[in-house]
Amino acid sequence: MEGFPTDIKMFYEPNLEILGAPIGDVIFCAKFLAQKRAKAVRLLTQLSEVGSLDPQIALLLLRHCATFCKLIHLARSTPPSLVSEGLALFDEEVRHHFGDCVAIDASDSDWLQIQLSLRRGGLGLRRLALHCSAAYLASVNKAGCSAPLDEFTLQAVTLFNSLVPPASSVTVESLMHSGISQKELSTRIEDHQFDQLCLVSTPANRARLLSVSSRHASSWLAVIPSKGLNLHLEPDEFQVALKWWLGLDTSSQLRCPYCPVHQLDPLGHHSVTCKGGGDVVLRHNSLRDIFAQFCHRARLGGQLEVGHGSGVDRSRSRPADILVPNWMIGKPAAFDVTVVSPLNSTTLNEAGARSGSAAGKAEVRKHNANDPKCRELGWVCIPLAVESLVRCTARALLSRARFQHSVSEG
Repeated sequence: MEGFPTDIKMFYEPNLEILGAPIGDVIFCAKFLAQKRAKAVRLLTQLSEVGSLDPQIALLLLRHCATFCKLIHLARSTPPSLVSEGLALFDEEVRHHFGDCVAIDASDSDWLQIQLSLRRGGLGLRRLALHCSAAYLASVNKAGCSAPLDEFTLQAVTLFNSLVPPASSVTVESLMHSGISQKELSTRIEDHQFDQLCLVSTPANRARLLSVSSRHASSWLAVIPSKGLNLHLEPDEFQVALKWWLGLDTSSQLRCPYCPVHQLDPLGHHSVTCKGGGDVVLRHNSLRDIFAQFCHRARLGGQLEVGHGSGVDRSRSRPADILVPNWMIGKPAAFDVTVVSPLNSTTLNEAGARSGSAAGKAEVRKHNANDPKCRELGWVCIPLAVESLVRCTARALLSRARFQHSVSEG
């Protein structure tokens, strides 16, 4: 072209790459994606080697550095009909290397939970092939296209709507006249996936899913491992914790060593509730001591096991695991730690229908037992009810937020 600037690269073929995205036919896009996928798989292989030494670190790196994020730019910039098959192949590679990283052989049903976000009780290994329509539609929306939508976008709308219930579907008009984000679209897909998973689960598994998907329950999976801060698990510990979290069989058909009449159940309910061997007491005391440390860091003081022999009846009951002076309107607060399993036979049905019901019932029991004693002493009773799968009551979360604020202010 005469007079065209020579420093601008010219393309005379229909297939080209612009800003890291393929522009061309199906074959060209497939080859382009295959090259990117091969490079990403090399990183997955290296992480598998890390997993043989430290699965906790390997899983963290896998989630943040080696899976969804590696090819999401392609999913946003290329129509799903051109790349969905290649993305599905990468998803299979992720699944294979996940097994190598944490030494867990996950079934198809197990993978339905694993590919959910931490917010939904999964491990955050989202499937690109499942979310590529959400990524592409959000990109089209952000580009602010005013021209009539092409067939690729219409196909993406159809694909997205096949993954969500009618109430969460989108239309071309709603897509063009809203600031909808990829996060919001992916959340619609994921919420439907979670609902479907709960629908086909047993009552015990449904109770477990509702508990692990509660607010902050998955924080232990998001933390950066640190031995110095006591935030690191040994490989065997992490693998068992991960299996328990995912509802995989941890029992090996063994009987409890402390009460042989009980056979260990696959979901680990007996393992976390058995009162033989002292593990339940150790867990309670550990939570109590950690909370007491927060009290001191927040400069709120805190006395352990207060109330022994207090009150008119001089009972041996202790309404406070930790007593914090001057907590509310000049009154001390009696914090009482309690841990309950949502898989308990007395709470299972309700826990499978409503998230947090087991912790809520435990909180009510503590209030009924301790409120009269605390009123006698001029204290405020605050139960810290926690489910064994880490779900807390709203009162416990509010108390934690106040401690965090006090620590930051101090």
